[in-house]
Order: sequence, then structure tokens, then C-alpha cells
Amino acid sequence: MMIVQPEERNMYDQYWLVKYLRESHGITTIRKTLSEVEAEGQVLLDGTLVVNDRKVAVVYFRAGYTPNDYPSEAEWNARLLMEQSSAVKCPSISYHLVGTKKIQQELAKPNVLERFLENKEEIAKLRQCFAGLWSLDDEEVVKSAIENPDLFVLKPQREGGGNNIYGFDVREALIRLKKEGGDALSAYILMQRIFPKASLASLVRGGVCHEALTVSELGIYGAYLRNKDKVIINDKCGYLMRTKVSSSDEGGVAAGFAVLDSLYLTDKVIGPVTCLILLGKSGKK
Repeated sequence: MMIVQPEERNMYDQYWLVKYLRESHGITTIRKTLSEVEAEGQVLLDGTLVVNDRKVAVVYFRAGYTPNDYPSEAEWNARLLMEQSSAVKCPSISYHLVGTKKIQQELAKPNVLERFLENKEEIAKLRQCFAGLWSLDDEEVVKSAIENPDLFVLKPQREGGGNNIYGFDVREALIRLKKEGGDALSAYILMQRIFPKASLASLVRGGVCHEALTVSELGIYGAYLRNKDKVIINDKCGYLMRTKVSSSDEGGVAAGFAVLDSLYLTDKVIGPVTCLILLGKSGKK
């Protein structure tokens, strides 16, 4: 069962997955909003999730990541119903929360990675990849960000692009949040702003190709499946490369700021990385 928004904009890649599962594995997929799950769903005594008289083995969330997806108690009830069932959740509520900015900030604290990894060399390599991350109860860092807002990014516990705060707006937001205090401060984290090397690339959007100075963001997909304490799968499974013009702060593809891209690996070192941007591609949303 794929959880989708009532006014879904990303239906094309979703239907591709539905088609692939049916043709390659004989798996039937249903698409439901959270409110539909609340109205049509139930959990049987053995934990089986049933929606509209159909048993559900896997729940794949393509919605449920923003406050707008929970306009009433019905949507929260649906989320609770699915969590209480034996269906595999992708992601479960715990792994959903692990992906928040606050957890990233907590992992950057001293001695936290040591709880999860034993190899000191691996820990050191991971820390080299971390940008600076701080909570807003660090008054010294907040003061520094107010004085030098261009060196920081203010991030809320949100996904989907278009939510981060940059530049002079960082100063204004921090001053406002300090006045509000309490929960307002805990809703954000501060991150050291990254200034990557820009390179020339050809971008295609809406069938029009143009060249621009761009920066890219590489994300590695992972597959993780467990049954209680037993890990069944824990492996890498592909990547996502997003490329945007270097003057843009945001980087979401569906949000209209970036295009999908691919890597071209070479033995020659080009700047700080060993990759060359090729042709980006994205249809209009």
C-alpha cells in the first residue's frame, strides 16, 4: 500500500513503481491517503492490516512527512493504526524520526557515534563528512550566527525542500525565535553553511537546455530491514544526484530548484572531487 497525498504531484514515478512491482514480481499495489486508511482500515487480532478488505504486507509512505499531511485527528489515527499492525512500514515511525535534522545534530555531538560504531578509523572518517551542527540552546553559536548569518543555515524539522533559512533571514529568524523562546527554539537547528566548488553544466527543464554554473548534492540510498533485533538487510542500493544553479539556496527537484543528474567517474581529479557533471534532466512539475 502506497500512502499518497490527496492532491498528489509525484504520481508518475509512483505509477512506474506500481507497474514494475506488478510486471516483475506479481505484486499488487493500492494507493491510499491517510484519511482513506482511517476510514477503510482495521487491524485484525493477529496484527494483519486490512484496508478496504485487502490485506496489506508493506506500507510505503510517499506522504506523511509534512504537517500539512495531518490536518485532522483522522490522519493521526491512520498513522497509529498502521504502526500497530504487523505490516512492514517504509519507514516506521522510529526511522521516520531518525531522519529529522535534530537527530543529525545529535549524532554530531562528541562521543555519540561511539555508541553505534566501534572502529575508531571509521568514526574519524564519518566525522570528516560532518558539517557543524548545533541546537539553538548554544548561545555562543546563536550569537555568532546573528553576527555572521551568511556562514550558517537555519533548518526546521521539515522535509521536501523550500523550508531552510539563509543569509540575512537567519539573523531575523534567530532574533524572533529568541524572543519567543521555549518550543520555538527546539523546532530548528543551526548548520554550518557549505560552499561547494561550482562547475559548468548543461541543464534541461521543460525541454529547454541551457548552460550554467552549478553545484551538486549526492545522496546514497540504503536498504535496511530488521525483525526485532535481527538485521535481515543492511546494504547500499543506488544514489540520487541533484544539481542546481550555484546561485540557488534550495535544492529540491519537485520544488523546482534542481534537476536530476548522474555521475561520471574519472581518474583525473577535478577540483576537490573525482566526478564530472553530465546532462541533467527533469520534466515540468
